[in-house]
Amino acid sequence: MLKKILITDKVHPLLIDGLKDIGYEITYDTTVDMSVLPSIINQYEGMVINSKIRMYKETIDLAPNLKFIARLGSGMEIIDVPYAKSKGIAPINSPEGNRNAVAEHAIGMMLAFSNNLIVANEEVKNFEWQREKNRGFELKGKTLGIIGLGNTGECLAKKLSSWELNILSYDKYRVDYGPELAFVQKVDLQDILNEADVITLHLPLNEDTKHMVNREFLQKCKNKPLIVNTSRGEVVKTEDLIDAIDKQIIFGACLDVFENEKVESYTDYEKMMYTRLFQNKNILVSPHIAGWTKESLEGIASVLLEKIKKAVC
Repeated sequence: MLKKILITDKVHPLLIDGLKDIGYEITYDTTVDMSVLPSIINQYEGMVINSKIRMYKETIDLAPNLKFIARLGSGMEIIDVPYAKSKGIAPINSPEGNRNAVAEHAIGMMLAFSNNLIVANEEVKNFEWQREKNRGFELKGKTLGIIGLGNTGECLAKKLSSWELNILSYDKYRVDYGPELAFVQKVDLQDILNEADVITLHLPLNEDTKHMVNREFLQKCKNKPLIVNTSRGEVVKTEDLIDAIDKQIIFGACLDVFENEKVESYTDYEKMMYTRLFQNKNILVSPHIAGWTKESLEGIASVLLEKIKKAVC
């Protein structure tokens, strides 16, 4: 009998074809969600999932044949990793596949913000010529604080290595930066809060990082920095961020991720909060697309295929 894998989200054909080549039968069904999954999960030895699926204890216990859970992308908050491992299930992710896309997006947001490109674009298309109003600022000579020097943080740092920035980084878990990151100064978090003009976040979501950027964090910032978040929305406490911008404690924010990304589920309070956020002229936003490129679709598939082969072959 063929071994079976369930894929619940869009993937590049490279992954499907590669898994078939090593003997798997593939169910590729992007309509599967948490209302359907419990009734079918016992059929599968492997799963390839994204953020709409949550693989926690109660769901894992329904899958006696499961050998791996593969995440399209980086964040592992959707999988109970310790419990999966305790059941002999390999949790796999693929940050190498979209780290370049996320790093490029973060830089794009910084440049769009610093040069007022979004506002200027709309004004010129309306025949408004507001040159002085849209005078921007340069990144050259500024201090960049990277919080989280993993796959994406390191990729960002390398891309900016020739931009004549002073690059600082804080990473709680990384001890050695190595010679290829000699241009990055390893510092404590407080040093970044003291010195950074731009703070960019590249963090997983866990107990240590949830609401890490809160009122206390923001009030410790000395240079009224620009905050850039392309990691996980819940790393930033939204209401505290809005208040900090309104009170000019920080200069502004570029956000690709949000605490709640399901607009249809907003409470009245959330509607009010996100209205304040989106109407603020010092906030630039995008709909969680930093890692969402044509190239990253293929890159993630390639990375997952090799990691799955290593886990099961």
